[in-house]
Amino acid sequence: MSNIQKVAVIGSGVMGSGIAAQAANAGMSVVLLDIIDSDNPDRSSLAQSAIARMLKTVPAPLMHPRNAKQITPGNIEDDLSLVSDCDLIIEVVLENLEIKQSLYQSLLKHRKPGSIVTSNTSTIPLHNLVDKMPEDFRQHFAITHFFNPPRYMRLLEIVAGPDTKPEVIETLRNFGDRQLGKSVVDCKDTPGFIANRIGILWMGVAVRFAFEHEIAVEEVDAIIG
Repeated sequence: MSNIQKVAVIGSGVMGSGIAAQAANAGMSVVLLDIIDSDNPDRSSLAQSAIARMLKTVPAPLMHPRNAKQITPGNIEDDLSLVSDCDLIIEVVLENLEIKQSLYQSLLKHRKPGSIVTSNTSTIPLHNLVDKMPEDFRQHFAITHFFNPPRYMRLLEIVAGPDTKPEVIETLRNFGDRQLGKSVVDCKDTPGFIANRIGILWMGVAVRFAFEHEIAVEEVDAIIG
């Protein structure tokens, strides 16, 4: 088992930028990539804007503003080769199977041997994500499901696939627990994993109770929101 030293986060939205910030908080070098905004002449503007937002967001995703200097912005078309010296690549793009699979195919020629690839998906089964990928990719792939905001929410769900190497999961546990300060939970590859399954059940109970007792939407929201 070894510590993760350099991380690539692909997708600079709320979750992606939050994960990148927390990795920077832990002292890691981070590459943050996103698509190109066709309306902006700066091809890496989305990732750059995400870093700028980190410095303004409340509650702050960064423990100190200087941590932003550990994050290198880029775009997927020009800078995907930056993942070649990363120990861990975390995919945080749209919850669209085709988009994710296309990205994984693009990563094949760039990721270094032994590097780990994970997805932050909360809805797509792991086996669907990688069933078309080579064996080595599947052996080094898992799901790391963070919760928003990543700096403050302690839970990290880790999902292994049938081909995932045990040492990969052990490294991810160490990454989550010792390096990021998370409470790591191993999950099966089931819909919603653990937290979201419980959350949906709780919401269903609340909705049923509201209908049975004719409680207003605003009251239910105040009680469980």
